[in-house]
Amino acid sequence: MDSPQNPMMICGVWTLERPVSMNRLRHTLEERFLCFNRFRQRVIDTGDRAYWQDDPLFDLDNHLHRIALPGKADKAELQKLVSDMNSTSLDFRQPLWQMHYIDNYGDGGALLIRIHHCIADGISLVRVMLSLTDKTPEPRLGKVARKRRSKPGRKSAIQNFLHRAVDSAQTATNQAKLFIQSVREEPNYPLKLATTASGVALDLLKLGLAPGEPKTGLKEPLSGRKQVAWADPLDLAEVKACAKALGGTINDALLCTVTGALQRHFAAHKETIPECGIRVAVPFNLRPLDQPIETLGNKFGLVLVTLPVEVRDPLMCFRQVQENMNRLKRSYQAQVTYSLLDIFGRGPDVIERRALDLLSNKASAVLTNVPGPKEPLYLAGSKLTQPMFWVPQSGSIGIGMSILSYAGTVQFGITVDKAIHADPDAVMGYFRESFEALSHAALAGRHDAIERKAS
Repeated sequence: MDSPQNPMMICGVWTLERPVSMNRLRHTLEERFLCFNRFRQRVIDTGDRAYWQDDPLFDLDNHLHRIALPGKADKAELQKLVSDMNSTSLDFRQPLWQMHYIDNYGDGGALLIRIHHCIADGISLVRVMLSLTDKTPEPRLGKVARKRRSKPGRKSAIQNFLHRAVDSAQTATNQAKLFIQSVREEPNYPLKLATTASGVALDLLKLGLAPGEPKTGLKEPLSGRKQVAWADPLDLAEVKACAKALGGTINDALLCTVTGALQRHFAAHKETIPECGIRVAVPFNLRPLDQPIETLGNKFGLVLVTLPVEVRDPLMCFRQVQENMNRLKRSYQAQVTYSLLDIFGRGPDVIERRALDLLSNKASAVLTNVPGPKEPLYLAGSKLTQPMFWVPQSGSIGIGMSILSYAGTVQFGITVDKAIHADPDAVMGYFRESFEALSHAALAGRHDAIERKAS
């Protein structure tokens, strides 16, 4: 899915309360990060197929760098540096990840992280990165360390074919046993299965027939040059109180806040707001949360969420977002898109590109919402004050928005292609304004309801 306009890498930055020792950081990475063999492997692409291979020249110094920002560097300087790195592709001759420890940021430092999406999806990478941290300043480096298992040599084509055949036969046998057992336990199971199949087929048809995104300033030919920004965190308790007052979820409140921020962007640019709203592609985790952390790779689908930017009243907007989300929760859209990506990814490049164009033409942005740790964490002895990350976009999508909860706060970040006329810092301001408007309306509505009940 890589393209010159949209490198498929996940980029993050962690701001730290105080400087860290490079030796300690290296030791942490050696013990907790490099225990995952994938970070020592590179991609070999022969044209007709691609596979992982141990990098015979692997050296941590090729991936961990130390740099400094000029003078008394502020947030703007760090955002500029992150924008530069987020616009630069990784070197495919080496394992596909880079980290830069940044000196001279505030009273502490920062860690800039870039990892290619082919290594793992966002949920897996968040878990990997959190494994580098501790709950106290004192590390316990043995907690996730494990010996790297030696990998056998690459199998021949015949061996690979035989293994796939055996796996497929075993899977078919297991599925047949499961089906027979389900019929015995529940006679109506075949009918339920047929209903599910028809639901999947209907969602596939809806996805294919869904109209393309309306023409707005958010959909422009891309330059490949990224600009990133992040907002000051919201208080998670305030977000919860707002959602509770409205009888919805935290996710509903945050999606409504994003809608309000984009609505303010359109108004600031005196741009006509689409009457049918706009859609964002939201990655949906399909991986069991109890799956072992060493299981990397990608297992996610995409759902297209309509944001009602045409609805100006915050409470009506919230109800519409809530209804849209409830409808999606009952659909099979995530499973459908996962299967499409899997199928087209195994075929010729031209078919895969057309499939990506089909999906990307139906959304104006990618939006990721990832739950993070509830308590503060420490990296190499230094408190992690604000973690932020940006999701990659694909095809013709040039905007990525990320929401991450951490230690009682909600972080919001955005990456925008430079060809799109949207100021990322301004959108961050709109995000806070939008939440304050929603929260005020929600709490005012609850106060009125209490007064009516009392009278």
